[in-house]
Amino acid sequence: MKLIESETLELKKSTSEIKEAIISIAAILNKHQHGELFFGIKSNGAVSGQNITEKTIRDISKAIADHIEPKIYPHINHIEIDGKSCIKIRFKGNDIPYFAYGRAYIRVADEDRQLSAKTLEGMFVRKNKDKLRWDIEICKEAKLTDISAQKVKLYLKNSGLKYDTIRNAFEKLKLLVDGKMLNAAVFLFARKPQKFFPNARLRCAVFGTTDTTFTIDMQDFEGDIFHLIAKAEEYILKNIHIGMRLEGLRRVDVPEIDKAAFREAIINAFCHRDYREFDSVNIAVFKDRVEIRSPGLLYGGLTIETIRTKMVSERRNELLADMFHRVHFIEKWGRGIKLIISKEPDARFSEVGTKFIATFKRKSYYESKKVVETTQKTTQKTTQKIIEAITRKSDITQKDLAAAIGITEDGVKYHITKLRKKGILKRIGPDKGGYWEVVKK
Repeated sequence: MKLIESETLELKKSTSEIKEAIISIAAILNKHQHGELFFGIKSNGAVSGQNITEKTIRDISKAIADHIEPKIYPHINHIEIDGKSCIKIRFKGNDIPYFAYGRAYIRVADEDRQLSAKTLEGMFVRKNKDKLRWDIEICKEAKLTDISAQKVKLYLKNSGLKYDTIRNAFEKLKLLVDGKMLNAAVFLFARKPQKFFPNARLRCAVFGTTDTTFTIDMQDFEGDIFHLIAKAEEYILKNIHIGMRLEGLRRVDVPEIDKAAFREAIINAFCHRDYREFDSVNIAVFKDRVEIRSPGLLYGGLTIETIRTKMVSERRNELLADMFHRVHFIEKWGRGIKLIISKEPDARFSEVGTKFIATFKRKSYYESKKVVETTQKTTQKTTQKIIEAITRKSDITQKDLAAAIGITEDGVKYHITKLRKKGILKRIGPDKGGYWEVVKK
């Protein structure tokens, strides 16, 4: 049977292509963790064969050992195909990413492509996922006496569990390891989490323009994660416009940004942020938008495009996410972004520096801007009509102007006054018997 190159099979004419072969092995391992490579077969599948000695096998083994990291231990065999000598190499390994000659590659169809920095970072994150997880680290300084029984009781009630003691509750929720509390337990239920985590806080600000040049208000909040989520939601509602609609005889408040959408973004910010970063979750309210900024970029190789178009989720803090899910703060299947977009289609997501930012447009700003633009256009049209009418008949009266244009006499007086101040119109002679002169158009 004729062999064909694929994502798990590479063909090389001879060992003169040993460097390219080693790159292919690393690329295939990074994509599929197993594969095969043959020496003595051309890329089109034609068997060419090659001279093979014991030294040939040893040289291949040494090249693989010297130039692929982490180490792999392939099976290298001398075989015959169509009566010609070939070498078959079978290899496997799960310790990705693998590097060939100090660089990482990945298999795409039958090609080997160098890995991007972001993809490589994602591989390292997945490889060290449990080692890097902040939420499951033991908080060595914290004791059970630092925990609020009231907070634990309320959480258990909302998740449908019964309370007896804090220790038993934490055992049920898997918040203890060898009797010691995890970071997640302390941040969720401690009386003062900020005593252990300086970044257990929320920073909020209102700015008077579309940038940070003029600050109207600035507040910091400390406390457990549920308290901070509530404060963030409260701060946004307090500083954006609230409209209303009637449902029967009942008045219903309607924020200019959908409450469910920005609440979801707040929860995501606290659930998925990088708690190893000293910074806090930040809420920035501008004249034209609200930004929810979370320390830490997208996790596990996700991109802005994938979170917008596909229902996928990679959780940096798996235990925190599970605790949120128990009380219905988040969905298990990554539907948060879909919910945000369904409620606020103009919502934007971006990565700036080391922060992930969710941005919501403030409808009041764009509506008022639209009104101003419409007013300006209407004023320009009215002004143009006045100039055209005066050009045709310079001694036209304000009463006749009003009738010709379709506005009130007071409106005519207002526009003429503005035109005179701008030096566009000039009155020649008295009010009665005089005439208008268009100085410039």
